[in-house]
Amino acid sequence: MEHLSREIGEPSGNEIIANGSHKSGALAYILGLDIGGTKTAAVLATAAGRVLDRFEVATRPEEGFEASFARVRAVGEEVLRRAQAAGLEISHIGVSVGGPLDVERGVIYSPPNLPGWDAVPLKELLEEHFGLPVVVEHDGMAGALAEHRFGAGRGLKHLIFLTLGTGLGAGLILNGQPYRGATGAAGSVGHVRMAQDGPVAWGKAGSWEAFSSGTGIGRLAHWRYPEKFSPHVTAKEVAERAIQHGDPAAQAVLEEAGEYLGKGLAMLVDILNPEMIILGSLAVRLGDHLLGPALRVLEREAEPSALAAVRIVPSELGERIGDLASVAGLLARLEREKEALKR
Repeated sequence: MEHLSREIGEPSGNEIIANGSHKSGALAYILGLDIGGTKTAAVLATAAGRVLDRFEVATRPEEGFEASFARVRAVGEEVLRRAQAAGLEISHIGVSVGGPLDVERGVIYSPPNLPGWDAVPLKELLEEHFGLPVVVEHDGMAGALAEHRFGAGRGLKHLIFLTLGTGLGAGLILNGQPYRGATGAAGSVGHVRMAQDGPVAWGKAGSWEAFSSGTGIGRLAHWRYPEKFSPHVTAKEVAERAIQHGDPAAQAVLEEAGEYLGKGLAMLVDILNPEMIILGSLAVRLGDHLLGPALRVLEREAEPSALAAVRIVPSELGERIGDLASVAGLLARLEREKEALKR
């Protein structure tokens, strides 16, 4: 298994929660699981967002649910084993995973980046396996909560986080509170049709995810230039050809992906009037190659007063966003439950 680890050490202060509250002198730790279509990472972390250990594996959902879920369990077990060897006690597990899902029950319903994960009772399965309380959060919302707590969105009341990873989803914080909608499906922005024709993602030709996600950029490349790009080309390969080798076709693909990103951003700015939109992995990795065309289209398309009020920024947490998203989702749930007990 490929892994990256940070030295395990004692946290500073009484940072850790137990049953939603601080205990003087008690050190409990969080196991965070960030489950994506490409990779799954497990982290040992404190409530202050300090990552003490990390282990990562390829998720490989194409191998089927049982095989890919076994890899999720294994990566969690490895971090748990190393924590126990260091004398550290884990009290809760936080999970960040793509939707659609029932957040309260922790059930996943066929996320496009995890084929075969249909009606999976993830919370129940993990609690049975690890014997610890588990909180499952949508990766878009978890990312929004992480940036709101630890990153670029600190102190803001109206922000949107776009995952921009293997898939494309959003987490919405409006009036200072997570917004989930009537059924918890708010933020499924990748499903929106951006063009009548185009590559297919999330079961829809021309969807936003099909143009501007990691999966989408590869599919867009093949759809536009089937003679130049195979059906299995990845966004990473397209970016390397565009940036490192100056391939005109690859450059045109990134330009188009960025333009569609800008169209979607303008839609969100006009409808929700946020203070900030924070962009995840692809924006961090591709920078102006993706954001340049996106911002040009945004400036042309968005309503001027709403545009003047918003900042578009890459994730301040960068490559740490997934790690801290699983932690932030857990902390937000425990804080909400603690407040409910006071009423």
